[in-house]
Amino acid sequence: GNMERPNRSTADRLDTCFGVFNATDGRSDAQNSIASPWFSTAFGLIGLCSNLFALCVLISSSRKLSSRTRSSFLVFLCGLVVTDFMGLLVTASVIIPYHFIKFAWTEVDPGCHLCNFLGFSMVFFGQCPLLLGATMAGERFFGINHPFSRSTSISKRRAWSIVGLVWGFSCVLGLLPVLGLGQYTLQYPGSWCFLTLLPDTGNVIFCLLFALLGIFSVLLSFIFNTVSVVTLCRVYHDRESVQRRRDSEVEMMVQLVGIMTIATICWMPLLIFMVQTVLQQLPADGRARMLPTETQEMLLIYIRMVTWNQILDPWVYILFRRAVLQRVYPSLRPRPSILSLYPVLNPSLRRKFTAD
Repeated sequence: GNMERPNRSTADRLDTCFGVFNATDGRSDAQNSIASPWFSTAFGLIGLCSNLFALCVLISSSRKLSSRTRSSFLVFLCGLVVTDFMGLLVTASVIIPYHFIKFAWTEVDPGCHLCNFLGFSMVFFGQCPLLLGATMAGERFFGINHPFSRSTSISKRRAWSIVGLVWGFSCVLGLLPVLGLGQYTLQYPGSWCFLTLLPDTGNVIFCLLFALLGIFSVLLSFIFNTVSVVTLCRVYHDRESVQRRRDSEVEMMVQLVGIMTIATICWMPLLIFMVQTVLQQLPADGRARMLPTETQEMLLIYIRMVTWNQILDPWVYILFRRAVLQRVYPSLRPRPSILSLYPVLNPSLRRKFTAD
């Protein structure tokens, strides 16, 4: 009789958020090194402190700036830091208590409302940084490669509007499983919820949508940043403009390249793993079933890698500011705007473009 209970319990949970992972098994495995609770606790606190410190530095810097180009860039950075901070705060408020209390999900959340909320948070706060990184790269691409195509730089209000659009789009994406496309389920070791890597149609579409959108954002950032860096290098090494560089453009590009590099290292393994796992399971009959143990463990490892993105993002801005770089490389000094890199320009137009 005792051997039949888990089978009946598992069968009853196949259509709920507990169908992919047996929550009762997660308690005995929680001490496994892969699922160590100290990782979530330690790195969650480190990430929160790092983002909070970066946010304070950003607010302090924005008050001292008069450049609209730099201030709009700081708005995007602020949106990224706020997103990372809130993502760590929301997810840690559920995951960390689980590790210490070891509550039973089926008893605490029989309707899967908490699991759906946590899954939504993982998708929302995961996709936002990738989209914001692509948005920042696009803004700098047009600012560097087409400096005269706009009479003014993006205002702070418009920059915040763009950040709001990114948040809104990510919110709609995260709500798709709640609306019927895909499903959020409990994941190994029973402390978090995420989208499901099962081969049924809804989950396959949602997984591919999430993964391919993330891959596209990373590739778009790479293309924009590569072209921008090449443009800066080409113009700055011109003999007539060697002494007329502007370090703020270099500073912003260094920060963008750092953000892109971290996002690529932390996110691409997970996104590629999701695509491979879903596509490899497509020949299956499509009925709900348990994920293989190896797949659950690998998914947890890749999610742990993603956590580093939220921890390292704020340090890119903290460490790669001119105030810090000038101490390491003293030859960095304030210089004229990138507009001065184009010596052949009508004086009236120059006054128009440099009015800000």
